[in-house]
Amino acid sequence: MTPSRRRTSQVLLGLITLLLASTLVFLYLKSSRDQTAGYTQSRDLIRQLQQLNAQWDSEVLKARIAITHNYDPLVTPLTEMTRLWAELNTRDTYHDPQDLSRWQTSQEAYQAAIQEKARLVDQFKSHNAVLRNSLAFLPTAEDDIQAQFNRIDNEGRLQLQDVATDIYDLLLSSLEFAQVTSDDRAADILVGLGKLAINKESLPAEFQGPIDILSNHISLILREQPVVNSLLEHIASIPVAERLDDLTTHLDQDQQASDLIDHQYHRYLLVFSTLLVVLLLYLAVRLLRSFAEINRVNRALQAANETLEQRVERRTQQLKDAQSELLDSARQAGMAEIATNVLHNVGNVLNSVNISAELVTRKLRSSKALGLGKAMQLINEHQADLGAFLTLDEKGKLLPGYLNQLVDAIAVEQQAMTDELAQLSKSVDHIKDIVSTQQSYAGVSTLMEPVHISDLMEDALRMNAGSLSRHNVTVVKEYGRVPEIMADKHRLLLIMVNLISNAKHAMSNLTDRPRQMTLAVQQLEDSTLQISVKDEGEGIPAENMTRIFTHGFTTRKEGHGFGLHSCALAAVEMNGQLSAHSDGPGLGAVFTLKIPLTLAGSPP
Repeated sequence: MTPSRRRTSQVLLGLITLLLASTLVFLYLKSSRDQTAGYTQSRDLIRQLQQLNAQWDSEVLKARIAITHNYDPLVTPLTEMTRLWAELNTRDTYHDPQDLSRWQTSQEAYQAAIQEKARLVDQFKSHNAVLRNSLAFLPTAEDDIQAQFNRIDNEGRLQLQDVATDIYDLLLSSLEFAQVTSDDRAADILVGLGKLAINKESLPAEFQGPIDILSNHISLILREQPVVNSLLEHIASIPVAERLDDLTTHLDQDQQASDLIDHQYHRYLLVFSTLLVVLLLYLAVRLLRSFAEINRVNRALQAANETLEQRVERRTQQLKDAQSELLDSARQAGMAEIATNVLHNVGNVLNSVNISAELVTRKLRSSKALGLGKAMQLINEHQADLGAFLTLDEKGKLLPGYLNQLVDAIAVEQQAMTDELAQLSKSVDHIKDIVSTQQSYAGVSTLMEPVHISDLMEDALRMNAGSLSRHNVTVVKEYGRVPEIMADKHRLLLIMVNLISNAKHAMSNLTDRPRQMTLAVQQLEDSTLQISVKDEGEGIPAENMTRIFTHGFTTRKEGHGFGLHSCALAAVEMNGQLSAHSDGPGLGAVFTLKIPLTLAGSPP
């Protein structure tokens, strides 16, 4: 058998197996549906509906004979029946397509019957409530009339005895009419009402009100009792129970049909299971035949694999040697980068050191202390007559005032040199911190200390003061109110010194407008400190914006491309970000530093 025919045969057998397995799964799922529980639960729900319907009828009869005056039981069965009906509709039961329309018709008939019954019960509640109130009031009305009769003297009471008897007969007829309604009793009540209307004319005025009330209630009973009886007859005639029996019958028929279908699925499952077993036996035979061929191929592959392993081992050793060389090269490159960053940052600070040293030297050369030597020479020349010299000689008279001025001038010089030496000491300390910071890169250590941002900005300006003065750069300060914060002072100072120096270099060739640098400090709403350095210099082309912070990138001939790269790294180490923006060549640039703002004294 050719390889192509073998593959075709294998694919065909696989498809047949997959088809049989899918068919078996389908048949198993179909045959494993046990709907008996669903039908049983549905029938239980219908049985509960029938019980609630009977309870509903019982509550209506209780309200009719005034066993209870609470009408809530007339509402409770309907609410529970509505809930059970909704639950019944959610049950998943099988319905034959031919029988589905009859099932839906039975459901609609039940719903129509229950809605009609609910409507009639609502009418019954309103009419029966009025009827019960009038029946309950009849004894009270008769007592009121009897009380009026009792107030009359015996002679008058004898004259009105017939009227009292007629009223009592009318009251009894009304109560009998409420129990057994008939046309004869209705006629008797109408005759009694007529007599009562005639007798009322002969009664004293105090009888008029009670008799009118009694007449109105009896007339209402005469009107409402037939209506209530009619409603009860209609309620009793509504076939809610019959509709529920129809639904039960449909469920029984549907369950029988579902059981027949399940039996068919079981037979199909048996047939296809047999076919699958036969196919699996055939595949097992073929698998045994293929096993010998696979063993032969495996032995050949094992031999080839051993040869391949030897070649891979040689290549792996070559890769290890190359990796070792790359690690050595990377280590040397990293050391060179760290050294370059140190030299670049130290060079920026050394400019400030040179300026401070030059200022101190210049002050010493032109110090007012030389005048002190001249004054002492005059004093030494007139030691013998010093008092006369200071009081009589013209030069001697001027000497005390000169000495006082000299003392003030020397004090000013001393304070100025002290300030410069302090700045020089800060610069030297900053150099030491730059070196120690670079040494600690491997440990990523950070020293947090209280910092006044405005003082730090002034320190950065003093370190660049000489070069800013030589290049005639005007500094505009826009410092917002920022409280004392906790920050890595020396990393922050390193960034500011570099940014100010770069801004100054960016305006070195500017001749058509003033060289102005703007330093801005502000606190953002999201607890972030933002510091920006803006220059009016040569700007940054768009193609350079993406690599402005890349190590080694620079646009100056004398630049090395380490300053902005080290600043960006320092910003990241402070959990911040350094960004640049420029509208294009000749339009200046803005460098913005954002770091988290942590107030001094707050918990870390």
